[in-house]
Amino acid sequence: MIRKTITTLAALLALSAPACAADDGIAPPTLRASITVTSDVVRVGDLIDNAGSAAQIPVYRSPDLGTTGALPVANVLSVLRAKQVIGVMTGDLKEVTVTRLSRTLANKDLELAVASALERRFGLGDAANITVTFDRGVSDVRLDASNTGALQATATRYDARSGRFDLSFEINNENSLAPARLRLTGTAIETVEVAVLTRDIDRTEMLKSSDVTLERRPKADIQGEAASRERAVGMQLRHPMRAGTPIRVADIAKPDLVQRDQNVTIIYQVPGLYLTTRGKAVDSGSEGDTVSVLNMQSKRTLQGIVTGRGQVTVQGASQSAPAAPAVEQTSSLKREETPAAAALAQSLIQAPVSPTQIAQAQAKSE
Repeated sequence: MIRKTITTLAALLALSAPACAADDGIAPPTLRASITVTSDVVRVGDLIDNAGSAAQIPVYRSPDLGTTGALPVANVLSVLRAKQVIGVMTGDLKEVTVTRLSRTLANKDLELAVASALERRFGLGDAANITVTFDRGVSDVRLDASNTGALQATATRYDARSGRFDLSFEINNENSLAPARLRLTGTAIETVEVAVLTRDIDRTEMLKSSDVTLERRPKADIQGEAASRERAVGMQLRHPMRAGTPIRVADIAKPDLVQRDQNVTIIYQVPGLYLTTRGKAVDSGSEGDTVSVLNMQSKRTLQGIVTGRGQVTVQGASQSAPAAPAVEQTSSLKREETPAAAALAQSLIQAPVSPTQIAQAQAKSE
């Protein structure tokens, strides 16, 4: 009789508990529609609000790192009852979504970590110039969200001949004393950015913007200084090269403005005097180069400086002038100028002239 009375009183108390809690302003335990967790287990306190002393009881294993799962409400209530958690308000919920937070280390982050660990070591240069390739199977890495520390290299092994590396890292965990550990293997080589030909180019062709692209190539494959794209465009190759070949500074030169056997204009120039005649280039040369040219009228060879496309300038006594004037010759001399100036022009055309002779002739013309 006493046992029956106690059971009845307990049932009455259980039925009246929610009403009393509401009257006293205590919120009832309520199931959440969606939750996020950072650990590998889901606890009562994750699933419901106002869980009280039952909050730390584990009830489920968390989804995989960075993923989301769904739990039917009926299943959740059954598990909670097994843990002696009852009286949970569910409203009209049908399921609970559970997302496990994670820290994702993208492949680029891992490459940077490896390059930084090898920077200026083992004969390598800056991290920005170290290209890292991981062994097969290495991709983005997901860690527990509590692993907030930076990647710290703890063991570094590198073979300079093969480029193989084997690196171990630790990542500090804010929730425990044990850091997460990560091991990465692969190859790392130092590269340089170099201009590369997009098509086969002959020596005589000038490089256009479309002929050159930028690529990263192993530094060991480039013998000499690599040419930048800006430096290569507008220049001329010193020898024929095939598409895909990296361009070195030694491979390029200023374009030839005068080609061998090309018809050129020979300019005779001294202060106050400017004469032109026809000629043929004996040598090829770019702007500023000294080349030999043949005067077509006198058949004499002169030394001059390339000053433009198809143009060679002979100045003062540096010439070996022709014996007779050409029909195409022009002069800056005016008809009213003195005979002395005309004599100077004639002497420039017919024979070599010394600086003293030029000065004397100019003095007479004044």
